[in-house]
Amino acid sequence: MTVKLAYLGIDLLQCALRTVLEEECRVLKLFTCKTDNVTEFNTGVLEMAEANGIPVGLEPVTQADLAWLAEQGCALLLCAGYYHRLPITDAFPMVNIHPAPLPQYRGAWPMPVMLLRGERRGGVVLHRMEETFDTGAVLLEEHFPLTAHDTLADYMAGVEQVLPGMVRRLLRDLPGLLANARPQGEGACWPCPTEHDWTITPETSAQEADAILRAFYGYECIYRTEERRYELIGGRVLPHPGPGMCFPVRNGWVRAPRVRELGDYG
Repeated sequence: MTVKLAYLGIDLLQCALRTVLEEECRVLKLFTCKTDNVTEFNTGVLEMAEANGIPVGLEPVTQADLAWLAEQGCALLLCAGYYHRLPITDAFPMVNIHPAPLPQYRGAWPMPVMLLRGERRGGVVLHRMEETFDTGAVLLEEHFPLTAHDTLADYMAGVEQVLPGMVRRLLRDLPGLLANARPQGEGACWPCPTEHDWTITPETSAQEADAILRAFYGYECIYRTEERRYELIGGRVLPHPGPGMCFPVRNGWVRAPRVRELGDYG
């Protein structure tokens, strides 16, 4: 029987939507978010929606949206990287994809935190959604190894390896997984990183700069002097200055393929 569902998300976890379509589910509506399309994108999910005739919503999901989905026979709401807080309904199961181990790493952006803390195991958890973030009972979880040199891009590649199989299991055995969902218990919710966490200065050690650049790889990092600020995307630490613009740190240099001067500091 074809599963009718609603899908929420941007491109970060778009392999989940691709799997849903491969399983020949009927997506009643795609709810996505307005993105900068510089570091975070929605173009992939929008292209899949257009190719499959799926209606799209760009505004935050409302109770009226949930009521409409229920009227359409929605059997599942699958959330896969969505910016907005959702109202909760018991009209159909609401399942969130959390790209980090639970309950140890609750929060809106736990992956950089894990890399900064030197974790050696990443994970993906599919859990029921509740009023409180990332606390619902666990339906499925998978883990993958991390190395001391992995970047955020490497972490997300690990997510993409395990997530499609998890989504297939969810769609093929939703009632069984719901019946056997496991409560999480006590855990830790990590605050979302701020500019302080991704800022590098000339006094930052090469080792610390490397950790920051790996943890936020693909996103903006800031290099700050007393007078100037620069936005770096894709930066890495080098033992010696290379071609192009390089930024000194203690015992090394930072070079990035994408640099933008932000102007005077403060």
